[in-house]
Amino acid sequence: MLNQNQTPLIDALKACAANPHAPFYTPGHKRGLGISQSLVDLLGKEVFRADLTELADLDNLFTPQGVIQQAQELAAAAFGAGKTWFLVNGSTCGIEAAILATCGMGDKIILPRNVHSSVISGLILSGAMPIFINPEYDEDLDIAHSITPEALKTTLEKHPDAKAVLTVYPTYYGVCGDLGAIAHITHQYNIPLLVDEAHGAHFAFHSALPTTALAAGADLTVQSIHKTLGAMTQASMLHLQGNRIDIDRVSKALQLLQSSSPSYLLLASLDAARQQMAIHGENLMSRTLQLADTARTRISQIPGLSVLEISPERSSPGFVALDQTRLTITVADLGLTGFAAEEILDEQLGVTPEFASLHHLTFIISLGNTPADIEQLVQGFVTLSKMKSSAKGLIVTNSVWYTVDSIMGTPVCNSPREAFFAANEILHLEQISDRICAEIVCPYPPGIPVLIPGEVITKPALEYLQRIQAMGGFISGCADPSLLTLKVIKE
Repeated sequence: MLNQNQTPLIDALKACAANPHAPFYTPGHKRGLGISQSLVDLLGKEVFRADLTELADLDNLFTPQGVIQQAQELAAAAFGAGKTWFLVNGSTCGIEAAILATCGMGDKIILPRNVHSSVISGLILSGAMPIFINPEYDEDLDIAHSITPEALKTTLEKHPDAKAVLTVYPTYYGVCGDLGAIAHITHQYNIPLLVDEAHGAHFAFHSALPTTALAAGADLTVQSIHKTLGAMTQASMLHLQGNRIDIDRVSKALQLLQSSSPSYLLLASLDAARQQMAIHGENLMSRTLQLADTARTRISQIPGLSVLEISPERSSPGFVALDQTRLTITVADLGLTGFAAEEILDEQLGVTPEFASLHHLTFIISLGNTPADIEQLVQGFVTLSKMKSSAKGLIVTNSVWYTVDSIMGTPVCNSPREAFFAANEILHLEQISDRICAEIVCPYPPGIPVLIPGEVITKPALEYLQRIQAMGGFISGCADPSLLTLKVIKE
């Protein structure tokens, strides 16, 4: 039994930082003595003493045999994995590595259409061919949920030669599909289930939270420890169990994708976050759930607002559980878009959400929030509900809107890799309907692409992007963020 009180990486880093010596190694600031005073004024001096390189006592991220290995073993035990890798390039590199470890050039991978842009990057790097499943769609809320077991079963029957299945669990809105059933169907074809669990790192530490991906049967899962736990931004973990995926291929893929000069500050924050949750996780999550429940109860009573909940009426194969620490609030009945509501809350009321969409605002409540935060959130919405909608934020109720099925591009024979590397040209939007896209185009956050390389550009997709932008949304991924032009494959 491992002692979860240990922090091997932090202890080693502390010892090295305190050891007096003349440093003739990277980084160039030499334990903070060469740092700009403006950065010292922001962060203080001490943090730079621990910004060290791969010294003998600090182990090596790519071939760990010392304190990094010990820290990863403790993390595997805490999160319920057979093996865990620390990631300093965020969950993005973990998702990309998962695809590279399971799929090669031309191999099919089955995945939902509402994946993060990092998945598309993984397809471009690997040359894998996506077989998309449209997720279950809630027309009332205009929210995409999970893929359903039935849809996966039908797709695997058509594509029994697929090499892997990838799914998102939970979604950005905290919605969880029937991952146990999805794992069971996937394993009937003796292929691995990969899970983007970026927003579910806290699930392992309280029984009132949804089942973890590993407990539901996933073979590999990637978690952003920084998103919902106490690690520094960009610090994530990749967890593996079972024997369907070659451990060496995962390690080799991560060596391709991670920095050869990893930040020990990020690595140490993963060690600390693991120890914190292993020892105090249940209490911390109980407190967090109580704060979330207070916010949910009070905000749901404010006129013109509704809160995303799971109920017998809303439960479905694509929505079987909800992360109660994720708060999604519908503001459409106030006559505001989510974008307009976000601007008012952020700039006038001192409340900043995780992201806005056309009809909703989504908030992450975590172990770092306080009762004062919740009070400010509630009072912000009390004030917002009393405001009259402006022309900028008004939703025209009889306007045309688009479902997930209609706005996403239509897959063609070009793999994302082929389209990414193909000769391309830049055209104005009025010239590109029915042309093949050569770049990733997505509103961000949440970073779910509307168009990806290799897809046919449809008129509804363009109109959707233009309307999101007009309403105050931000379009990322494409070379022209003004969205006046797009890259397409040359004919």
